[in-house]
Amino acid sequence: MLFLVYVPCGAFMLTSRRVTNDVVVSDAIESVHKGEMANCICSHLKCRLCNCVLGKVVHAAPSHLAAIRSIFLLNKAKMSCYILDSISMVKASSLSFDMKPLQETVHEARQELEERLDLMAPTCSRLADMSLSSQSST
Repeated sequence: MLFLVYVPCGAFMLTSRRVTNDVVVSDAIESVHKGEMANCICSHLKCRLCNCVLGKVVHAAPSHLAAIRSIFLLNKAKMSCYILDSISMVKASSLSFDMKPLQETVHEARQELEERLDLMAPTCSRLADMSLSSQSST
């Protein structure tokens, strides 16, 4: 699903590891002591136009939260999404995002890499044979 995220003042951003110039990372650093993000060091993401807090970016986190370091975490309650596929605007809080467990994603990536390596093996073997034959003829 492709979508753009809009904030109350009309600014927008892309949902990924980057945002548009309408969103800035606060200079202030916060240490979280409670909740799911306990022991994390974060900065707020703010709208450049209206200065409202849109989410956080985690600078440091315990090892069990390592996957969220340097990722922009957006507060869905503050946003609306324009869905490109259906040309409609909806509250971000009404959307759910199907996420695969990280282990499953890593397993799929490993399988894909192994398949590509298997496809490359005959070519590597031929190149090695050609190299040996050219060395032996000189």
